[in-house]
Amino acid sequence: MIEDFHDIRFPEDIAWGSAGGPVFSTDVVVLASGHERRNADWAEARARYDIAMGVRGLEQLARLIAFFRARHGRACGFRFKDWTDCSSDAGNGPPGPLDQPLGQGDGSTTGFHLIKRYEAPPWHVDRRIVKPVAGSVRVAVDGAELPPAAFTVDAATGLVSLAVAPATGVVLTAGFAFDVPVRFDTDHLPATLEDYGIGALRAVPLVEIRL
Repeated sequence: MIEDFHDIRFPEDIAWGSAGGPVFSTDVVVLASGHERRNADWAEARARYDIAMGVRGLEQLARLIAFFRARHGRACGFRFKDWTDCSSDAGNGPPGPLDQPLGQGDGSTTGFHLIKRYEAPPWHVDRRIVKPVAGSVRVAVDGAELPPAAFTVDAATGLVSLAVAPATGVVLTAGFAFDVPVRFDTDHLPATLEDYGIGALRAVPLVEIRL
């Protein structure tokens, strides 16, 4: 039986040359008057990437083919580092414990899900982070960073569990690095040899999966 998701990261050096980003699905109806009616089908974006341009040489091509075979084409999901958006820091810099809202204490809740907030309220969008990088999560309570022993992180779901429930009204924040859960959006990997020692691919699409 093939697993739905392999908890392995796509090679970072190949991901570095990829192109892509968030995609929305919006129905636009243009009326006779020229006015528009727009309906957003998705509450959150779904990222798409093309990693073909990241392959620079036969060694990388061989690793990509091996990775593709091990994922059975479109069958298995995996982690992907989007170099343009892989940190809780708004500028994509190193994560800090005050980067993102995590929640507020109520005296009993100990579990909080990681999110990344884009833009400020009221027009903000909160993206649920389900694949944080292990060991990268930092948590603060009312601005004071907690020691690593004070919480645990499920790297498969993005759930932060505190050893002690925060008091009512206490503000929790977090910082983290994260991956995007994706799969190949093709079952065919057509590679060519354009010159000695040089491999090429026309397109290798990836699509974000909802978990």
